[in-house]
Amino acid sequence: MNAMRTAETATTGSKSESESGSGSGSGSGSKSESGPEPRVAVVTGAGSGIGRAVAVELLRAGWSVALAGRRTGTLEETAALVPDAASLAVRTDVSRPDEVAALFAAVRERFGRLDLLFNNAGTFGPGGVPVEELPYDAWRHVVDTNLNGAFLCAQAAYRLMKEQEPRGGRIINNGSVSAHAPRPHSVAYTATKHALTGLTKSLSLDGRAYGIAVGQIDIGNAATDMTSRMRTGALQASGEIAPEPVMDVADVARTVRHMAELPLEANVQFATVLATAMPYVGRG
Repeated sequence: MNAMRTAETATTGSKSESESGSGSGSGSGSKSESGPEPRVAVVTGAGSGIGRAVAVELLRAGWSVALAGRRTGTLEETAALVPDAASLAVRTDVSRPDEVAALFAAVRERFGRLDLLFNNAGTFGPGGVPVEELPYDAWRHVVDTNLNGAFLCAQAAYRLMKEQEPRGGRIINNGSVSAHAPRPHSVAYTATKHALTGLTKSLSLDGRAYGIAVGQIDIGNAATDMTSRMRTGALQASGEIAPEPVMDVADVARTVRHMAELPLEANVQFATVLATAMPYVGRG
């Protein structure tokens, strides 16, 4: 039976090995006679790419996962990949405060707590557009999604994590290697990813008093629809067009799960996972 819920209806999936107490713990779940309570995650941008891979990894590991994204159909497709797991699909535009509030209200109502937010939703914006030609509306869309959306979700997660018992939880922001070094013609995307690093640091500092651990994963060339052009040719700093190696997105998902399942006394502040031979170190 598919345990995926929409915001209106839901069912509960069967327990996995990690739910029965044999998996590593996040340090924030209360225990019952039958073992640790299932850990609860929100994954934004869960309908495709990295968000889908991470959601599937967590669901297979026994997490209960709220899948957030703009299209209900793709969220349902993600949930169907792990049909016996406990999931909740909530159509959400993270740039809209009211929709973010509704997402976390649905999580609270359905699961009662939150142990992890994977702040993943993002957009590159129009590719290959020089800065002097970038429309303001395009700039604003990238900022609203990548930065404002991450802030709104983190703020809502903070409120829930501070109030719940046991208190605390973890937030992992998807930064990208563009948080360190830009690609040509990527001013909006790169600016928001640099800003996410500041958001991560500030949230991490402010979360100490409440048992909220905050880290960032910077990803380079995971094989998704967004990076499909890398295999055929991407613009380099030299002005040349050259293909770039990519890595399996499942390797990213496993890294996120490792970060997520640490006890709250430990935190991966920043992690970089990338295709080994991608032109990142020295690419400029």
